[in-house]
Amino acid sequence: MLDIKIIGKGCPNCEKLENLCKEVVNEENLEAQIDKVTDVNEFVDYGVMMTPGLYVNGKLLSQGKIPVKNTLVKWLSDEAKS
Repeated sequence: MLDIKIIGKGCPNCEKLENLCKEVVNEENLEAQIDKVTDVNEFVDYGVMMTPGLYVNGKLLSQGKIPVKNTLVKWLSDEAKS
């Protein structure tokens, strides 16, 4: 199961990233737990300096931008296989 964390205060880009993750998980039939980390004090623990951050299975995959859907599909599919 994928452990996905969306790291951000809840801004529109954070919401877009969360919705995109949910969309990819559903379309690709991946098992995933998607959580939001909104406490600014925890951002540094995940290595995030710019939001939104995408943290999957213990790895920081993206920060400060929203990945394009094809990239997100590849990242999540690759993580689901490992």
